[in-house]
Amino acid sequence: MYAADGRLITELGIERRTVLPLEQIPVYVRQAFIAVEDKRFYAHHGIDYWRILGAVKADVMSLSWAQGFSTITMQLARNVFPEHLGREKRLTRKLREARVAVELERNFPKDTILELYLNQISLGPNVAGVEAASQVFFGKSARDLNVAEAATLAALPKAPGTYNPRTHPDRAVRRRNAVLSLMRDQGFISEEDAEYWKAYPLVLTTRRTSYGDVAPYFVEWLRTAFLEPRFGRDLYDKGLRIYTTLDLDMQEAAEQALESQLDEIEAGVYSNGKFEGTPYREYIEQGHTTPEEQGPFAPYLQGALLALDAKTGNILAMVGGRDFVDSKWNRVTQSRRPPGSTFKPFVYSAAVRAGHPVTEMLDDSPLNPPVIQLDSSLWQPKDYDDTTLGLIPMRQSLYLSRNLSTIKLGMALGEQTVIGEARRYGITTPLPPYPSIHIGARETIPMELIAAYTSFANNGTRVEPIGIQRIEDRQGNILYQSTVKREQVLDPEHNWLMLDMMRDVMRCQPGSGPHRCGTAAGAVGGLRIPMAGKTGTTDDYTDAWFVGLTPEIVTGIWVGYDYQKRIMNNAGGGRIVAPAWTKFMRDVYERRPAPGDWARPDDLVTREVDWSNGFLATPFCPLEVRRWEWFYPGTEPTQVCQVHSPFGVGVTP
Repeated sequence: MYAADGRLITELGIERRTVLPLEQIPVYVRQAFIAVEDKRFYAHHGIDYWRILGAVKADVMSLSWAQGFSTITMQLARNVFPEHLGREKRLTRKLREARVAVELERNFPKDTILELYLNQISLGPNVAGVEAASQVFFGKSARDLNVAEAATLAALPKAPGTYNPRTHPDRAVRRRNAVLSLMRDQGFISEEDAEYWKAYPLVLTTRRTSYGDVAPYFVEWLRTAFLEPRFGRDLYDKGLRIYTTLDLDMQEAAEQALESQLDEIEAGVYSNGKFEGTPYREYIEQGHTTPEEQGPFAPYLQGALLALDAKTGNILAMVGGRDFVDSKWNRVTQSRRPPGSTFKPFVYSAAVRAGHPVTEMLDDSPLNPPVIQLDSSLWQPKDYDDTTLGLIPMRQSLYLSRNLSTIKLGMALGEQTVIGEARRYGITTPLPPYPSIHIGARETIPMELIAAYTSFANNGTRVEPIGIQRIEDRQGNILYQSTVKREQVLDPEHNWLMLDMMRDVMRCQPGSGPHRCGTAAGAVGGLRIPMAGKTGTTDDYTDAWFVGLTPEIVTGIWVGYDYQKRIMNNAGGGRIVAPAWTKFMRDVYERRPAPGDWARPDDLVTREVDWSNGFLATPFCPLEVRRWEWFYPGTEPTQVCQVHSPFGVGVTP
């Protein structure tokens, strides 16, 4: 599988493994694994009772058996018979492992067990054994590893995704040095050697050959959703060459931007130094893994990112979660999450399509009467700041992401009209005709939502996401060639009006006073590129979104838990998600020239308007309420402002 520029992403196979006899595995490689995984390996008979006592002491309060006490032999049993033993952290599984481990010890010498273990242990997604891992990370045989490299591999079994030296080099070095300390403590190396190897630089091969080492969620999505159904077993043994749309540099930037943002959230950067949940790093470093009974859903804060080429739909980067090894659930393609305010552009698109000007005054006040729900209860929604603004222009309603004015606009258009508009943009999930849909209360698939925004960035034309450019057999014959799937959603004139309103999400209006700045304006400071977007936040801060656009790239980012749990107080998309988009864009456009701005259609007309009432401005209107606005021909205001006069507001001679 290759990236768009021809660089190798991965080699697909059932499992990558090269078996080495124990005598060809250096002694210090064996010692590194023994030091960190089972220091009494040569003394016990499959079960380390001292380690069990330590685990019981650590877990007596939680009764979770989260504290690991598996010996090397027990781990081997789990790797050889996973379908029989399971992977949940339960006492029953540990007992089954122990029983199999005892049988293994009765039937095989210690060195044979260690050899099997070192050739079986998972050191990454579909990377089994020290030889395969050595080739993947260091580009050489395990026979040629030095002590620091051996310790780097021995650091992986605890959490291969967390301590992957390619994606998390700092963590990998810290964990490697901890392994070196254990080797020193157990007499395998001297104090001087330990300090020497701790200072040794982490040098990885640039040759990428491991399945899942790069963009594992993207690779797995293509494999299960497209490649296996189409090619079956031929995928693995017929020498197919799969040329994808992935941009490796952009993928790396996306992973770093999302990880950095999630780390900041968990560090309390956005919550006065406090975070309500268990940070991911703490969860993993304590030896936890997602319990099997919890399915694919992780208990720690998650995130997802998808970047699309705005013109073709080519997938440039995909991050489906924080740790593919711990949770393979792809939150881009498999999740269904309420989009919150990122759904609102569909409401405003329906309004613009119907001829509503962007200066139309909307009523941002409580619903009167409240909506009666199916259970006969009253629905009286509020805005995040629990304020109302009265009459405000449609443009301001969108860039401030006001709920009440949006709901009233949607109700005036009709729920079926808004649902139909969302369908035009490619949203396929159920949307019941209730007023709450206007503020994104119903679930959508993130990939569909993000792809919908390609229309805004692409002159009103939506494009379907594409992950594969072409597939060739080993002789170079083309077996599959992708084609761009386009659909005109909105005419260029109306689309430009939508885009221009969404640009205000990222900037502040002239003048002074409150309510000038869009919900993402504070997060995108310093970016000097054409951009637009929409923030999104759901009820009780369980989901936070940002979808950002440039003329070239559409990127959507989601942050939240896999289950309904509040992220933290005031976890708005503009506050905790848009900064990740800014980091990503800054990295992307450091390597490529900034794109040209979107072209404004010639047919649009402009008028100076009084923003406080939507009428044509006069010389008597205060400067702070006068704005030049763009209109679809025939929707521009014709009545001049009657509110402001030379004698004062509302005064006539």
